[in-house]
Amino acid sequence: MSTSTGLASYVADIAALSLDNAEEAGGKGANMGELVAAGLPVPPGFVLLRDSYQASMRAGGVDAELGALHREALDQVDNGTRLAELCQRMQSLVTKAGVTDEVRERLVAAYRALGSNCVVAVRSSATGEDGKDASFAGMNKTLTNVTGEEALVDAVIRCWASLFSPRVISYRASRGFLADPAMAVVVQQMVASEKSGVGFTSDPSTGERGHVVIEGALGLGEVVVSGKVQPDTYVVDKETLEVLDVKIGHQDFKIERGPDGNDAIVQLGDAQADARVLDDDELRGVAKLAIATEKHHGCPQDVEWAIADGKTWLVQCRPITTLGDENDPKTGVLVRGLAAAPGSASGKVRVLRTPQEGNRLLDNEILVAPMTNPDWLPAIRRAAALVTETGGMTCHAAIVARELRVPCVVGARKATTVLHDGQTVTVDGSSGDVSAGAAATPQAHAVRAEQPPVSVASTETTGTKIYVNLAIPDTAEAVAAQDVDGVGLLRAEFLLTQALSGRHPRDLIAHGEQAQLVDAMVASIGRIAAAFGHRPVVYRATDFRSNEFRGLRGGEEYEPVEHNPMIGYRGCYRYVKDPDLFALELQALARVREQHPNVHLMIPFVRTKWELEACLALVDASPLGAQRGLHRWVMAEVPSVTFWLPEYIGLGVDGVSIGSNDLTQLVLGVDRDSDICAELFDESDGAVLDAIGRVVATARKHGITSSLCGQAPSTNPAFAEHLVRMGITSVSVNPDAAAATRHTVAAAERRLLLESARAGG
Repeated sequence: MSTSTGLASYVADIAALSLDNAEEAGGKGANMGELVAAGLPVPPGFVLLRDSYQASMRAGGVDAELGALHREALDQVDNGTRLAELCQRMQSLVTKAGVTDEVRERLVAAYRALGSNCVVAVRSSATGEDGKDASFAGMNKTLTNVTGEEALVDAVIRCWASLFSPRVISYRASRGFLADPAMAVVVQQMVASEKSGVGFTSDPSTGERGHVVIEGALGLGEVVVSGKVQPDTYVVDKETLEVLDVKIGHQDFKIERGPDGNDAIVQLGDAQADARVLDDDELRGVAKLAIATEKHHGCPQDVEWAIADGKTWLVQCRPITTLGDENDPKTGVLVRGLAAAPGSASGKVRVLRTPQEGNRLLDNEILVAPMTNPDWLPAIRRAAALVTETGGMTCHAAIVARELRVPCVVGARKATTVLHDGQTVTVDGSSGDVSAGAAATPQAHAVRAEQPPVSVASTETTGTKIYVNLAIPDTAEAVAAQDVDGVGLLRAEFLLTQALSGRHPRDLIAHGEQAQLVDAMVASIGRIAAAFGHRPVVYRATDFRSNEFRGLRGGEEYEPVEHNPMIGYRGCYRYVKDPDLFALELQALARVREQHPNVHLMIPFVRTKWELEACLALVDASPLGAQRGLHRWVMAEVPSVTFWLPEYIGLGVDGVSIGSNDLTQLVLGVDRDSDICAELFDESDGAVLDAIGRVVATARKHGITSSLCGQAPSTNPAFAEHLVRMGITSVSVNPDAAAATRHTVAAAERRLLLESARAGG
């Protein structure tokens, strides 16, 4: 195959490719060509070769800058803030360059040859990807159900841009891939999958090479490879094709091509959700194709398959990189989730299903659980690292692990089945990977909360206050020793759940035990307030949703069933309609403030003026309301705050804290915990920034404090600079991000001062 920069080198039919062309076609494209050569069923398509990317970047005049930025990014993989900034710049350059005219011409011609407006899948095929020693599986971009020439061109650009995401750069650095990256793109006719999944010709969790392990689900395979549902898992004997084991999963929905040509989510009824996906004949058919792939390549394979109209297709294959070699064992990723708390740790796995099993966890073992709540806290304290199957960046496990400085990975689906007791693994809370074996080199373990960091005088001073978010009292002294200006968000939920011992508060009140609850809350809040001395501690009143309250013992008796509790019976409205628990919180705060007047009150999820007015009347009528110096804050989470804030200030509110997670999801109409819609959730979206700007401007106009609680200021320098330019008075971040946030904010303030000085001159 020609590798010149001439027009003929830009596109190749999949059938013309082999592993000899991996440098030009990438691992994915080359592997597809090998399958065709082996006579295996592969959907027709072509590969837009590596030269297409390189020529387009040269023609766009961005190739030199991309190379320089990429080299810097490889050196900054441990600096999350700088890495994110560099990646954003590189992706913008790729988009700016686009597809050069010559490449576009060949791309469109090859697409037309597949048929009129053919529906295709567009997959990245980067150099070095899907090779024997490294798999970038799932890291670079894949787009399905792409129709039309312009949509195809846009999909190609998005694939190219995915070369420069932080996780890909980090992975390349970890594997020693230091050359400037380039990408081929595979374009294949879409298979309208009725069933799909993956197959492994060796068991990836045990290394057993006599088994074929197959996962299957209904609809497109995206739900399996991304972990969005629990697929069926089948084990087949490689020699006899006997079905050795069947585990039926649970699938609430499937993805298929919708009437508009885009991916559509189809909800499944209970019968379909729990039905077996593959019958024995289909299962053996998939196993035969997987085994044929292994025989052709000569090593264990990971294949993706799809069944449509009774025919089974192979849509992708790659060597399994996590088995290792008997003479040169290597560790590999066993499960992957969200990077929730930085640091890494190696140890033996302990799988626990309930917090009551916590006594089985030995010190410095790796705790693996389906999910956690505050009852898990004693176990988490003893764990070397934490892995959960569910949850996002704001779940209980993530918040507590960051405060305790325990490396944590959340959303690692099937972790409790893939990982097993006694197995040695390494948890990397910065990448989201859980790998087999102990780390080859000493790990940079996170500093534990019970070992307070040495107090170092800050080298930077900022006009913008840097507050921290806290949830548990155990870390208060260590966090207070840092260079922070106070607590901008003290979450009540964790303190309350500990005080309740898992019981619903109305059950406790019904038994006349509310005094014990108040005493426990006073002790917890008081410990935190004492640690911070005169620095402010802003207590956010309980914001449990009804489904979370129902999970407490006795909760089903008192809580309504809501279809969408995220925007249901919670926050300010709940205090007005059911004031008993709120009254106990106010009583506890009043007692704390007798000794620690640095504590203040924040009301969450305020929707309208009348409910806030009623809520503040409850505060004023309580012992807390009579105390001097109490600041009354509201959370700005509901977009209506942009209209009502002047009225709230007129009611006596003197602080507003922007809850960027809820505000983003309600402005953009996207569930912040949805894996499917993750790319829509963007705190830097123009509409969200406009809402934040309106809140800050109103606060400035009326002379009240404005803050924002979220991680974006520490991870996104551009976002932090937006806030500084708006005139926000403080930001509140997780304790581990406070130093980086102060540095970022200080840099933004210096730029603003410099611009002002230059303009004045």
